Amino acid sequence: MVDDNFSIRFAASEDVSLILDLIKELAVYEKMLDEVVATEESLREYVFEKKMVEVIIGEYQGEPVAFALFFPNFSTFLGKPGLYLEDLYIKPEMRGKGFGRKIFTFLANLTRERGYGRLEWVCLDWNEPSICFYKKMGAIPMEDWTTYRMQGTALEDLADKYKET
Repeated sequence: MVDDNFSIRFAASEDVSLILDLIKELAVYEKMLDEVVATEESLREYVFEKKMVEVIIGEYQGEPVAFALFFPNFSTFLGKPGLYLEDLYIKPEMRGKGFGRKIFTFLANLTRERGYGRLEWVCLDWNEPSICFYKKMGAIPMEDWTTYRMQGTALEDLADKYKET
């Protein structure tokens, strides 16, 4: 997809350091840099070797300015896969140029091409600019749902209990 000097391409293995840099920039924006433990090695393994996730890179005038990381999930109610957008990041100086809409258009088309039933993501409650953008595109917030997460010690403790049964 090329328009107004903005293009979208699937990441290649030589983009691993770029992907990690963009992840860290996103983490700074979300005030969560201290939570980033991803490495080039882990990204290489899961994105390019095991192909568990996919990454697209948005470039403006040939320079990387955005990325999106996504993977398939499954809807039991629809009985088919969906595309789950884990992260989307556009460099601050590149926002407001329509690049986010172009990335979502790309992902919506990819979702349809693959025969998937929906495109989903989460957004931090305080991120009003993104919330407004998503609603303007026609996205519906799932306000009756709360995302739960288990990681670190809690995950390890629960997993250890399985061994006891």
